[in-house]
Amino acid sequence: MSFQESAREFLSQQRIAVVGVSRSGSATGNAIFKALRDQGHTVIPMHPDATTIEDVPCYPNLQAIPDGVDGVVIVTRPDVTEKIVQDAVAAGVPRVWMHGNALFGIQNSSVSQRAVAYGREHGLDVIDGGCPLMFVDFGHKCMRWILGATGKLPQ
Repeated sequence: MSFQESAREFLSQQRIAVVGVSRSGSATGNAIFKALRDQGHTVIPMHPDATTIEDVPCYPNLQAIPDGVDGVVIVTRPDVTEKIVQDAVAAGVPRVWMHGNALFGIQNSSVSQRAVAYGREHGLDVIDGGCPLMFVDFGHKCMRWILGATGKLPQ
């Protein structure tokens, strides 16, 4: 499945967790959380210490989320991504999206090749790079087009 097909499949899900939201509201994870919520998804924030983010109950791990989720967006450092993917396997989450900023490269990426391999070995649908926002709002859709035209869009 291509990146765009995988992204559309992921975003067709209703219950999505976002790892990497901050209490200050300024993190990329918060922007993704808000955009998906505004699109009508049930979005569950994850944070190791917060109990709520924007008045929405927050959970420390995927296994703690009542009724589970259909997918998880990961916006963390790669070493944290590895732990989240292990948690996803244990919690029975079928799909993960590891955020990666194609414009700025690996320094702004949540992708861990070990996490990608582990997830796929355990049957997860893994998107390793790109950003859900490229399929949500006009500005980011334009960015997706530019990345595609320049060959920088994940395959």
